[in-house]
Amino acid sequence: MTWEMVIGLETHVELATKTKIFCSCTTAFGGDPNTHCCPVCTGMPGALPVVNEKVLEFAVKAGLALNGTITRDCRFDRKNYFYPDLPKAYQVSQLYLPIVRNGKVPIQTASGVEKTIRIHELHMEEDAGKLVHDPWIDQTRADYNRCGVPLIEIVTEPDFRSAEEVIAYLEKLRSILQYLGVSDCKMQEGSLRCDVNLSVRPAGSEELGTRTEMKNLNSFKAIARAIEYEARRQVELIQEGKRVVQETRRWDENKDATFAMRSKENAQDYRYFPEPDIPPMELSEEYLEHVRAEIPEMAEAKMARYQRDWGLPVYDTRMITGQKALADFFEETVALGAAPKQAANWIMGEVLRQLSAQGLEAKDMTLTPGTLARLIELVQTGKLNRNTAVKVFDAVFVADGDVDAYVKEHGLEQVSDAGLVGRAVEQVLAANPKSIEDYRAGKEKAFGFLVGQVMRELKGRALPQVVNQTIREKLEQMK
Repeated sequence: MTWEMVIGLETHVELATKTKIFCSCTTAFGGDPNTHCCPVCTGMPGALPVVNEKVLEFAVKAGLALNGTITRDCRFDRKNYFYPDLPKAYQVSQLYLPIVRNGKVPIQTASGVEKTIRIHELHMEEDAGKLVHDPWIDQTRADYNRCGVPLIEIVTEPDFRSAEEVIAYLEKLRSILQYLGVSDCKMQEGSLRCDVNLSVRPAGSEELGTRTEMKNLNSFKAIARAIEYEARRQVELIQEGKRVVQETRRWDENKDATFAMRSKENAQDYRYFPEPDIPPMELSEEYLEHVRAEIPEMAEAKMARYQRDWGLPVYDTRMITGQKALADFFEETVALGAAPKQAANWIMGEVLRQLSAQGLEAKDMTLTPGTLARLIELVQTGKLNRNTAVKVFDAVFVADGDVDAYVKEHGLEQVSDAGLVGRAVEQVLAANPKSIEDYRAGKEKAFGFLVGQVMRELKGRALPQVVNQTIREKLEQMK
């Protein structure tokens, strides 16, 4: 029997505001435990929340970019649960009137599958704290710094049928949110994390199976592996005549498996009711138009413009616009005079290679567009050959060094003196009579050997085309 996965996602995104959702505490990542807290975000008696207007703006902006319908009259609700990482014993969230409903995100997978993922809702809420277990003293301690950090939770319909589709959606979602500037989406810092709701059913069946929820997955690799494992686990249970239990499970990266945490809660288990300390919010059409006007040019629009205005291939535009910071870097490099195709080649090749080697994202690199534009100019004007330019790039990448100073200090500028090239060619020809004979006998590799020897003599600083021409001229003269 062929089995089909049915997957829905709940994606939590930390918003890039400077302060928390209901108080003025900083949202900066890190810091000593319990130093980014105040009576409001820790739920002290008598402390009253005030909505951060930027959180509302970011949520609306995300909803518009996800093609959703904005709830003009919305409110917050109180979600009650009793975990040690939640000092108030409730979370301020949205259930009855979420800020966004009925969005959609078109995706395309690496294997060519195209489909539209439906967004059920997007709602605002506050984050909880973090529990840290110390095995040395066998104690679990609470760090409440993250309490009150603003989140949007994006809930999809169960439209996914494979891990590949899930990853394609999350990559698209991350790109949209980064372009909007509403989140940095750093998964390693918990800025974007995902709950996966998964069930299996016989292929062709319309009936949904019993689902499990895998909580707080924070890397694409973990998400894909967890999906494949959980689907396999559920199929094996059913084939053995057992039943799948609706429950919340955690993914153990080291054991490459999911494990039960608790039975899956329903909305009634949280005893939701309207948040009494925060009045309902009414959004005017003027406000929505103001937010809509601030949405920047998105990745798809940039791709179309790069193809139309600069003639770049689809592959190039997709690679460059994959990260907003990379697209911004590309555009600034071109604005400084670099040919668009040359800038694209360097970014897709050397820039991405170094980012991968250094474990960096594009927005974190110190290399500036001016440095890359100057390096491209040196190659275009013949002052550096491509291989030497790559070596210079690697040397200046981390600290954004001065290209001209490095070239001068290491004597790397291309040799343009025809007399110097000619003398080097004469020396190489005199030292390699056998290669000359082989070349005249029709062995083209012998010519390549002679070119290599001259380049070696000139320490790689001569233009290959000049060396080629000079060798051929000298060989003709020797007949």
